[in-house]
Amino acid sequence: MKSSLIIVVVLILIGLGGLLFFTYDSPENLKPIGGSDIKTSFQSNGERIYYTGYNDRGQQIEPSLGPIWLYMHGGSCVDCHGTNGRGGVPVMMGEAIPTDITYEALTSEHEDEHGEEEEHPPYTDESIKTAIRDGINPAGELLDPTSTMPRWQMSDSDLDDLLEYLKTL
Repeated sequence: MKSSLIIVVVLILIGLGGLLFFTYDSPENLKPIGGSDIKTSFQSNGERIYYTGYNDRGQQIEPSLGPIWLYMHGGSCVDCHGTNGRGGVPVMMGEAIPTDITYEALTSEHEDEHGEEEEHPPYTDESIKTAIRDGINPAGELLDPTSTMPRWQMSDSDLDDLLEYLKTL
């Protein structure tokens, strides 16, 4: 009983801590307290999904698997891959460093830092969709499901819109 109470208190404090930094009443009205506005105007449904994790109909794009913090406060592609899609910064509460998901980087043949070809073939439009929805790379291997890449549950049209936005990064 005592441990349950401690857990409840910790979760409440975590929630209150979030209120110190942000006010939130919808994906369009997320603003740091005392700071400048966060991006709230989007040119496409794909851009909205990338930045907010919500589609134009106001539906949250639900993740499965992925980092635990994603279930606590939600998230989107931008949280790990950044505004430019290049990743490169460790994921919150973890050590994994998200990769560059710009369309050019995903669909080109690259060498690693040792001059060797990547472990999988370049992505195609279909394999990008499979990676987003099912967490499988072009070689058929699973992307890290627990600490890094969530599986995003979205409609085919939302997935198509997101792919089109990735092509603009």
